[in-house]
Amino acid sequence: MNKRTYILQFLAIYWVLIAFSLQASNQVPAPPQDHPIALTGGTIYTVSGETIENGTILFEDGKITAIGTTVDLPEGTEVIDISGKRVYPSLIDANTVLGLVEVASVRATRDYSETGDITPEAHAGTAFNPDSELLPVTRANGIALAMSVPTGGLISGTSALMMLDGWTWEEMALKTPAGLHVRWPSMVPPKKPSKETPRYLKNIEKIKTTFAQARAYAAAAKNASEQSTHESSARWEAMIPVVEGKIPVFVHANSIRQIQAAVSWAAAEKLKMILVGGYDAWRVTDLLKTYDIPVIITGTHKLPRRRWEAYNTPFSLPKKLHDAGVKFCIGGSGFAFSTAHTRNLPYHAATAAAHGLPAMEALKAVTLYPAEIIGAAERVGSLESGKDATLIVTNGDPLEIMTQIESVYIQGRKIDVSSRHTDLYEKYQEKYRQKNIPQQESE
Repeated sequence: MNKRTYILQFLAIYWVLIAFSLQASNQVPAPPQDHPIALTGGTIYTVSGETIENGTILFEDGKITAIGTTVDLPEGTEVIDISGKRVYPSLIDANTVLGLVEVASVRATRDYSETGDITPEAHAGTAFNPDSELLPVTRANGIALAMSVPTGGLISGTSALMMLDGWTWEEMALKTPAGLHVRWPSMVPPKKPSKETPRYLKNIEKIKTTFAQARAYAAAAKNASEQSTHESSARWEAMIPVVEGKIPVFVHANSIRQIQAAVSWAAAEKLKMILVGGYDAWRVTDLLKTYDIPVIITGTHKLPRRRWEAYNTPFSLPKKLHDAGVKFCIGGSGFAFSTAHTRNLPYHAATAAAHGLPAMEALKAVTLYPAEIIGAAERVGSLESGKDATLIVTNGDPLEIMTQIESVYIQGRKIDVSSRHTDLYEKYQEKYRQKNIPQQESE
């Protein structure tokens, strides 16, 4: 095969993959709620309060207006009997690149990282793809909210908490920007002695210098009327809310040395810090409690990082943080290749429950706690009057793998729970029918 033929075949396969991955979904975003809806007869897990048996939850104009065992229904209410079913708040993934990648192995579908070490102006919301085929797959398992996070470099950009249904990223954004993401350098000393400054120290200094420049820019911006030479910069404008304490800094770090250095830096800068990853967070709980730093655990389905550690070290991290009184939630890994598996978020929480975390705490770790940590608990994360009617109806515990998500509502809009997975299931069911192939009935 000559070089020209090889290149042509490669390009053909490349564009076929792109065409396949970017097929427009047949699903149409749901219209705004235009009439009251009441779900009656089910068990309502408010998460923030008591569980209500044989309860009713009423929502109008996208908001929960009443919840309890006796609710007065306004005229024109659509009453849906969900006897024997359960109602929960939507699950929330607090760390994912959902909407920023379609097929991780196809470069043209990756839009989660900018070139360069310092890119605070990169914003996940503007790059979010509302037509991604991964969104229906994810929300079909009860995850209607996800924080889309930029990656790469030292200062990656700002994230956005997104609702997984809508025509444009603007109408899907629940909170934007959610915070600035800093990737703390690995602090492993060089293997060979050298007179040169270690690379990780240079990178830490680069982060510190960037924040010093951002503070100088913010000060200049306040006096812009007096300083006619002040010029606007998208890079520094993106950092003003951070240095002013309006949005937090999500610091991605795992080892003890990384966490300690990052906390020291954030304290000196007087920043609101949220730790992402935190593999060794259980070893420095006193430090995290002293500075009131919550942790977004990046999944539990992973191997230990060190050979001498117990096999269940990642599984037991949530329980250890819970026992120590450290605020935490469970999110995704944030890796591009695991984005298609964002739907498995509830099972990461279930694994934590199987290794000692109380069941209700495991549920809160993927509902209320991420909402509180991200700063959106006034709208989502639990079922309360006044909050968004973003909820799910199930036939069992959503952390159990056999449970079916029967309905999903986002701000009162009933969402289509079909996806490419269900389309393929129906396709091959038809194949069996046409060919008269016996099928094993599910129990």
